[in-house]
Amino acid sequence: MLPLVEFPELVQHYAPFFREVFSAEALIEFERYISGLIVSENKTVDGINRLFIHESRNQSSLNRLLSESPYALETLNQARLDLLASLPGTQMKPKGVFSVDDTLLTHYGLNFEQIAKLWDHVSGSYVWAHDLVTLHYSDDDTDYPVLFQLWEPVDLEKLEQGMRAAQVPIKASKEALKETDPQKWRGYLLGVWQRRQKAHPEIRELYDSKLIIVQKMLEQWLKTHPDEQRPVTFDNWFTQPAFCRFLDQTLKLPYVGTLAETDKVNLKTGQETLKAFAARLKGEHLQALQQKGQPVFHKIRIPYKGEQETYYSYCRSHQIHNFGKQRLVINYRQADLSDNPTFFISNRLFWHAPGITRIRRHRWPVEVYHEEGKDEGLDQYQLRGFSAIQRHVAGELRSTPSPWFIRSCVPPNTTRSFANGFNSNSRSSLRVALLSGVELLRLKFCGAWPFSSAQVWFKGSLYSKRCLP
Repeated sequence: MLPLVEFPELVQHYAPFFREVFSAEALIEFERYISGLIVSENKTVDGINRLFIHESRNQSSLNRLLSESPYALETLNQARLDLLASLPGTQMKPKGVFSVDDTLLTHYGLNFEQIAKLWDHVSGSYVWAHDLVTLHYSDDDTDYPVLFQLWEPVDLEKLEQGMRAAQVPIKASKEALKETDPQKWRGYLLGVWQRRQKAHPEIRELYDSKLIIVQKMLEQWLKTHPDEQRPVTFDNWFTQPAFCRFLDQTLKLPYVGTLAETDKVNLKTGQETLKAFAARLKGEHLQALQQKGQPVFHKIRIPYKGEQETYYSYCRSHQIHNFGKQRLVINYRQADLSDNPTFFISNRLFWHAPGITRIRRHRWPVEVYHEEGKDEGLDQYQLRGFSAIQRHVAGELRSTPSPWFIRSCVPPNTTRSFANGFNSNSRSSLRVALLSGVELLRLKFCGAWPFSSAQVWFKGSLYSKRCLP
């Protein structure tokens, strides 16, 4: 890796927005760390530190930034959000959507604070990992994380003591599981904690599950933005009755959740799985088409990130088992309904299929953001302390570029071949751009990169600074 003789121009330009967060010395370390996360292939503190000729220092300085510097993550994140709100390309839009998701940051070894053995649905096995929970914003022009937090495993001793203090009954017959089967004891205790929260609301504070983390994030956002009633969308894991009721009844927020084919709909003829229900509707639809009757599934088109997408949708209000009355949407992508259906629900019973489908489509960017983050070092830390790991995550989420954003920043009169080079490996191409010294590299990236994936075109000449705020 070629050394850095100065901070990348992008870092130099945006660093002043964070001046109030850090002391003068800490701001330099912040610039060094962000520069290294953008440019370096080696994301460790030592690997980043070895990049620098300019501002060359002992790596302990970077370690102190992550483990000892007194800045608050909340203040740093608010500075980022203020920056995004100040730029037209990344300001939140009226049709913007919040999504929630989590991702595993896999590591090997037990010497990391708060690491846990968690199920990885990608590999189909249990892995040692930290779990990052994210509240993400998306519209047709941009997307970026709004709030994020690392989940912490439950402290079973604290949970048991807290529930006993709240007079929550714990079966004496189950206590032997502490020694004979700790996993079953953990499952039993968490089950009691979950079921008893309605009768004993004080025990909710004993443990922050992923669902509670998301609830607190949304409460925090609404406290400072009470007039922004944005819809929230999420995948099947987060589509749980208690969470949906919290959004609907407590926060008064619209939501679009995701059901599995095994979930059930309550009909006048009895209860039926969504898989069977969709199959029956499909049969009725195909028969109606043969007889030139009214179709069951209707063709809809939705806008998404500058494109138009087509779906074939069924939309009606139904009683969904455990959820109550919901607006149910069943979507196919193929006109002959030959693909597998997807199932969405919403608490807004007057919404139609295009609106619900558009909102649910904006859940995908958080998946892409997590995967790009891992490609660029989100999970490549060797830090052991939990607070230091959280600071690394905060830094990495501020430095990860989106390939389609970088492509969009190439001026219309520039050959697209250069832009398309970012398709397969955005960070690799960016390293070449930052270090090779060719004239094209002097152009300024508009919008809020590296803090978002805003799509903003240049104005003026190739070297114009008019696009900078």
